[in-house]
Amino acid sequence: MDTSQLASRARSIARGFAVTAAAGTAVGLAATGYGLWEKNQFVLRKETLPILPEGEAPFRILHLSDIHFVPGQKAKWEWLRSLAELKPDLVVNTGDNLSHPKAVDPLLTALAPLMEFPGVFVPGSNDYYAPKLKNPASYLLGPSKLKRDTEELDWPRLRSGFGMGGWVDLTNRHQSIVLRGIRFDFSGVDDPHLKRERYAGWPRGTRGQDSNAHLRVAVIHAPYQRVLDHFTEDGADLLLAGHTHGGQLCIPGYGAVIANCDIPTWRAKGLHDWQSNGHTTPVNVSGGIGTSRFAPVRIACKPEAVLLTLTARS
Repeated sequence: MDTSQLASRARSIARGFAVTAAAGTAVGLAATGYGLWEKNQFVLRKETLPILPEGEAPFRILHLSDIHFVPGQKAKWEWLRSLAELKPDLVVNTGDNLSHPKAVDPLLTALAPLMEFPGVFVPGSNDYYAPKLKNPASYLLGPSKLKRDTEELDWPRLRSGFGMGGWVDLTNRHQSIVLRGIRFDFSGVDDPHLKRERYAGWPRGTRGQDSNAHLRVAVIHAPYQRVLDHFTEDGADLLLAGHTHGGQLCIPGYGAVIANCDIPTWRAKGLHDWQSNGHTTPVNVSGGIGTSRFAPVRIACKPEAVLLTLTARS
């Protein structure tokens, strides 16, 4: 092959690399643009679960998780306020409400209409600490870790705002609430992602100790297997969790690539049965409403709230 042929071959290879690089860049930009659009395509997932005592009327739980609010998120703010039109019997908030130091006040304003209804809540790591800019590829290496120099958020003020709105704090504690004639026995934990969970058991006078209808509900932020196992073996009737964002960046037709905890990725969103040591409990994992402000995209995983209708056992 002479010099002119070698030069022509080199130019051809260079053009091939340039076309491939341009195509890759175009695909990346298109995916980013789509992800920025999808993060505001809020949906309401509806589920039905027959776990109430016989003869009870349907009971509706609105499950919120991973709002990750940032000031200026008008679309999210308006959608959150509109959820009050559902008139749920109970609101359950499973944490990670914040993503910015100045988010507390606008978030409380957005959730104010929902505080007209009974509610319970637990915190997530992004209620305590602000997210930090990092290499997006690190998310694929396993559950995220808290960095030492992370900025603290005003969780005490957010917790106080929820409490003043009538919502019950279940951070490593239990409490009974009678709703529509049914005694709900709640038990919640602090964020397992930070290894802060401490089990408080169930309220006294629970099932078998009086004749009233009871329902045991465990409220968790991050659905680590050790926590799901504990509550399942301890007789919970329902587990509610968030944290996973449903995978956030999913593959169409396949689903989540990572769950940011140790549950299987196919359980990163949805209503499933969890089994442990001969016991089975339904668990609803919310796909979440927001994203970190440093990764504001969703792909094949629209932001969601969940309306869970409990019905009587047949």
